[in-house]
Amino acid sequence: FSHGSILNLSNIARECNVSRKIVENYISIIEDLLLGYKLPVFNRRAQRAMTAQPKFYLFDVGVYYHLRPRGPLDSPDEIGGMALEGLVLQHLKAWCDYSNGQVNCYFWRSRGGAEVDFILYGEHHFRALEVKNAKQIHPKSLRSLKTFMLDYPEASAILLYRGKEKLMVDEILCCPVDDFLLQLKPNYWPNGVNDAKIRA
Repeated sequence: FSHGSILNLSNIARECNVSRKIVENYISIIEDLLLGYKLPVFNRRAQRAMTAQPKFYLFDVGVYYHLRPRGPLDSPDEIGGMALEGLVLQHLKAWCDYSNGQVNCYFWRSRGGAEVDFILYGEHHFRALEVKNAKQIHPKSLRSLKTFMLDYPEASAILLYRGKEKLMVDEILCCPVDDFLLQLKPNYWPNGVNDAKIRA
């Protein structure tokens, strides 16, 4: 159980040798103190078996990054990837809060293992965002977004990555994460499709 992971209360209770209710109460206290929050699963009109549990994130990615234990088996890319995902979520949550409840943030994960980091859903918004801590776009980075788009062709898909080019790849907007975050403002969504290069 960690920042950005599936929140399975039964597993935590078993590992801590306490009741599930105690874990539930502690998670509620963490949420009440605004030290962490749950990200719910997007399951509207689900066409495949979905994960039922939410994900859990700490209130600030800096806290996660500096407090996370590190060892010889911990990859800096893995830690950096989770930190980048948390940073994007902090911005998306703030953006959703400015929408006065008109847009909500979720994640999507099938039981088969396909996962999209963030789904923004509201009356005028339906977007799937995947965050990758990589400077190049690899076909496997787009796989989960493509799976999501098969189930929800109404959504637009965005891959945020550490590269410099804004590209359209298989109808997915691939955008540098720093550009995207700098353009994200209250009541304004960075479009970016018009100036993206098309990559075959």
